[in-house]
Amino acid sequence: MFSAPASAADPVPEIKREAAVPAQPVGAVRTLRQIPEACARLEGMFTGQAAQPYKFAVVRTSPNCQPRARFVDAAKVQPSEAAGWKFNDVLRVSNAACPQQQAVVRVWRKPAAVAPPRLDAQGKSRLYLQDEKEKAAAKKLAAIPMFAASMTVEGKACGG
Repeated sequence: MFSAPASAADPVPEIKREAAVPAQPVGAVRTLRQIPEACARLEGMFTGQAAQPYKFAVVRTSPNCQPRARFVDAAKVQPSEAAGWKFNDVLRVSNAACPQQQAVVRVWRKPAAVAPPRLDAQGKSRLYLQDEKEKAAAKKLAAIPMFAASMTVEGKACGG
């Protein structure tokens, strides 16, 4: 689970969307967003518990999926525009049992200039294991795009 304190003034997200409708009932798992390039989906569920009112997870979509981007822990990387991250999306989900409470998931994206390998003499794009091992040892592997997500619960908790 990824979580971080709410940002007082979010930048404008790359994706504009309304709050999820209908409100999510307690105990029902909902897919909030799919991120195909990271082979991941964001899902969450209102728990009805005061200590952890919303359970949020990043779930791998398929064991056969080959990711072209990585999903990283937002609490560890502390994404910000100053660090080269783009504020990608904000997802708001209202609690059906407690309308004044909502889960807010903020998604950040760190782009990387990814270019396909050059074509060889036969016109094929090839990567050779030994060459890639040498690049890895020299820490010269190409950067890959990254995503991070943080979740907060906003609004007053309902009694119960």
